[in-house]
Amino acid sequence: MKNSILKIVLLCTFLILFSCEKEKPKPKPKVKPSIAGVILSFDDAYVNAWFDTDQELKKYSWKGTFFVSKINTLKHYQIQKLLQLQKEGHEIAGHGLHHYNAADFTRVHTINEYMDQEINPMLKLMSFYGLKVSSFAYPYGGRTKKLDAALLKKFKIIRGRAFCEEVANKQGCYYNNSNLVFSFSIDDTHNHFNIPHLLQLLDYAKKNNKILILNSHKTVKNVTADYQTKNATLELICQYIKRNNMKFYTLSDLNKLK
Repeated sequence: MKNSILKIVLLCTFLILFSCEKEKPKPKPKVKPSIAGVILSFDDAYVNAWFDTDQELKKYSWKGTFFVSKINTLKHYQIQKLLQLQKEGHEIAGHGLHHYNAADFTRVHTINEYMDQEINPMLKLMSFYGLKVSSFAYPYGGRTKKLDAALLKKFKIIRGRAFCEEVANKQGCYYNNSNLVFSFSIDDTHNHFNIPHLLQLLDYAKKNNKILILNSHKTVKNVTADYQTKNATLELICQYIKRNNMKFYTLSDLNKLK
């Protein structure tokens, strides 16, 4: 009888001590801060020019995001060039099948009509070619909140345009942990583009650990028309990134930072 009572007492004592021992809190996973860097993005269908520029910039181990429109008009050899860019680590993204201004289109048509005419056939054809598309840029920057909501069901991240801010810290062209981002144009004839301002944007990104998002169109040695960016401008950016230990990002890379 005494042995039984002793066993019960010992068991109760063990249970009380065990239950009083607090479970050690698990350490919270450390959030790795993003490294300051730049997204160089290119719009439309200037595949030959982009491919030539890539040959010049390879020495910087750079990365670009190419937002392709009118995929149905490209030649076989141009599709092969896009596949080669993708293989090298660049991103191929969507820019609309017909390059419609989405905001203008949906003033007279439904969003479903826009998706059926501009987005779904583009995605189907790009997938057929082996192009892995997860990002989209609005042609002309034309967007609405309803379009944002519809497109974010198809894409992981979408890009608009940042306009008309002259002060670097007020320019909306830095990644803000959102699936909707905005870019600043570095086309040579863009109203607000100049090298001193570009350097201010880069300096702000470096000093504040930001990711600067830039866009352009046709890459050229010498500017002869609107919507063109000098290769020399891109080389200046690449040199700045390397000199300041910054990083090249694609738009889809941003999804990995969340």
